[in-house]
Amino acid sequence: MWLLYLVGALSVAYLLAFIYLALTAPRITPGDPIEIYRDPDAPNYSMIVASVPA
Repeated sequence: MWLLYLVGALSVAYLLAFIYLALTAPRITPGDPIEIYRDPDAPNYSMIVASVPA
């Protein structure tokens, strides 16, 4: 019986957390720039040319 109460309490907590995050999330509007945070010292892997042995 206690396991049923525990599962019910966890599901209610999950739903409350979901509702809180849905209501407090920043609004995304079309046309806003996408903010991508990248380390400026990170290596640029797209510039590495792979040499294939013949």
